[in-house]
Amino acid sequence: MNKNTFYILTGFILFAALSRLLPHPYNFTPLGAIALFGAAYFKNKKWAFIVPMAAFWVSDLLLNNLVYSSFYEGFTWFTGGFFYIYGSIALIALLGYYLLKKVTIGRVIGGAFGASAIFFIVSNFGVWVTSPLYPLSAEGLMACYTAAIPFFHNTIGGNLVYSALLFGAYEWMKVQYPSLQTVEANV
Repeated sequence: MNKNTFYILTGFILFAALSRLLPHPYNFTPLGAIALFGAAYFKNKKWAFIVPMAAFWVSDLLLNNLVYSSFYEGFTWFTGGFFYIYGSIALIALLGYYLLKKVTIGRVIGGAFGASAIFFIVSNFGVWVTSPLYPLSAEGLMACYTAAIPFFHNTIGGNLVYSALLFGAYEWMKVQYPSLQTVEANV
């Protein structure tokens, strides 16, 4: 395994996750893109799950304890809806594992849309289950999903933009540095 490749892939994912600290519209995040990117390029699939989740968790720590600290009492290790958000990352990585065995523009775009749908379904299901705003009924679930629709275009936009940046930059690097062509991260 080429350790430099592993560090480059991890750096791309961490950099994208930390971009969440910049001002952005609601749900315009790299969540789906980093899970797809990790699944596409880490040959040892445990890293396809571990690295995106760890990077996203680091960005959550910074956001929750610096940017949103007024909403929490004391240091916050985990964000609300943690299991649903990180569960969606795992499902998106699984999607990427099967869809992106060969990286093409069409598959990356399809993956970005699929990642958006997975995040929408899983995270809003989590809101419905855990929030007192919605009754635990079919009507409450539909009301929860309906209330989330205005944010869905930002989820799609974030996944498309970050996928284009991550996959495009890495593919460009592979052209510039041929050693990345044949050796992918097998850590």
